Amino acid sequence: MTTAPASGPAAPAPGASAPAPEAAVPASGPAGRAPEAAAPASGTAPASEAAASATAASAPGAAPASGTTAPAPGTVPAAPAPAAVVLAVIPARGGSKGVPAKNLAPVAGVPLVGRAVLACLGARPVTHVVVSTDDPAIAAAARAAGAEAVHRPAEIAGDTATSEAAVLHALDAFESTHGRTADVVLLVQCTSPFLTPAEIAETADRILTGAADTAFTAAPSHGFLWRETERGAEGVNHDKAHRPRRQDREPEYLETGAVYAMAAPGFRTHRHRFFGRTALVATDPARVLEVDDPHDLARAKALAPLLDAPVTPGFADVDAVVLDFDGTQTDDRVHLDAEGREFVSAHRGDGLGIAALRRAGLPVLILSTEQNAVVAARARKLRIPVLHGIDRKDRALKEWCEAEGIDPQRVLYAGNDVNDLPCFHLVGWPVAVSSAHDSVRAAARAVTATPGGAGAVREIAAWLLGPELDTPVRADAARTTPARTTTEP
Repeated sequence: MTTAPASGPAAPAPGASAPAPEAAVPASGPAGRAPEAAAPASGTAPASEAAASATAASAPGAAPASGTTAPAPGTVPAAPAPAAVVLAVIPARGGSKGVPAKNLAPVAGVPLVGRAVLACLGARPVTHVVVSTDDPAIAAAARAAGAEAVHRPAEIAGDTATSEAAVLHALDAFESTHGRTADVVLLVQCTSPFLTPAEIAETADRILTGAADTAFTAAPSHGFLWRETERGAEGVNHDKAHRPRRQDREPEYLETGAVYAMAAPGFRTHRHRFFGRTALVATDPARVLEVDDPHDLARAKALAPLLDAPVTPGFADVDAVVLDFDGTQTDDRVHLDAEGREFVSAHRGDGLGIAALRRAGLPVLILSTEQNAVVAARARKLRIPVLHGIDRKDRALKEWCEAEGIDPQRVLYAGNDVNDLPCFHLVGWPVAVSSAHDSVRAAARAVTATPGGAGAVREIAAWLLGPELDTPVRADAARTTPARTTTEP
């Protein structure tokens, strides 16, 4: 399992799942955030009640429980109750029918499974995150986002398999690996791309505080529902002869399918996501979207720039910067003289930013489809390597990363047009300049506020180094390669 850090990770390195017979989580994974907690003994109070009691008992300034006495002066107070173990399980099969490889489909440059992992890691109560999958590529993407993967056996990975079966299996794997049980288990669906850490945290808190045994996210609705019958259309949640105003109607709630929280002991007993007292967590209807078909995926990509909080990488997130040329370092226009010679305009601020990146020890590469003396001349002036005249930019980028010993998931690639998309899919930080084509902006993990050729590269450098471009030099700066020019026919 994995520890949930204070803030979500940026572009971690990929890994692989461990296909153990019982799908045990590999012992090499990072430890959980919470301290070791003993499994509750048989016959004890439900997890939600126990968690609430533990929280109250350990709260600063809390009064002693009824029937207890204060410790005598000079005695050592008892250790506080251990923190509750909250396990988030993300089921992600590899055999999607509606959208092939759906769980790996990128939205704003991050696979759907990765978005779910990052949301869970950002939720305060979550102590462990695991992805249950039968697909090695999904397992690698889960690890790249910061979770660990449990290999799901074929008998619970088919089209008729339930999400509950995957969660129960993940619980068993967690217990066999860690020697303890979870207090609260979450079922988180990666087909809800706009799920927030706050929604996950609030759903878990319903169980941790003892308010409910199960909880789920739901969107309020004042819609009038209808049903087709033999007698014609009939109102489902209203009398068709009475049309009250919206403000006069109590909202009803649509289950979003994004997050479910259960007291773990009760879930083991009932083997279903709903039992006992159930609470709902109201969410913003504008963010509710389930990706089930290609149209849903297209909507998610279009909505991401509007709904996602702006995210930009920092110095610790990136090991190299690769830049497209035309449209990224220029405004994508070409000036011609009477003899057909080409001229472009470059921004001096971009040159300043690139020089600062080099001083900080970050390798910088220009990668361009155009074979042009202007590109080579600019690279020489900036004293950075260039690969131009490239038909397959993604292949050239992969080979360059291998030669330099750099993980592509730790690369920031900045581009502006559709020929940059294959590179976007390869790297951990695909960045579009603000003047990029719409499809490129939709695929980017971050978008500059500045257009290409107007200082966009300077803006990227400020993300990584700070506004004064003064981040200390990396310890491994010696690996930076000397400037060179490479032309591929």
